Amino acid sequence: MKETKDSPIREAWILCLILGIVMINFPFIHIFNTDRLIFGIPQLVLYFFIGWPASIVVIWLFVSHLEARQSRPGNTDDL
Repeated sequence: MKETKDSPIREAWILCLILGIVMINFPFIHIFNTDRLIFGIPQLVLYFFIGWPASIVVIWLFVSHLEARQSRPGNTDDL
């Protein structure tokens, strides 16, 4: 697969990077930084241990969809 400078996959990686930075920035950390425990585990720890793998799965789904769309026969996006 040929990736150009303005490839949708490249744009997806940049979008995911920005969303990841937002996800670990002050407002979201402050929301989950409470004394409340869920199953004996602090909310902030659960946020990181559930949110991080969830974001990886979303990135994988998004990129695999873009790759499948680009590899279809008759696709002229690479021209």
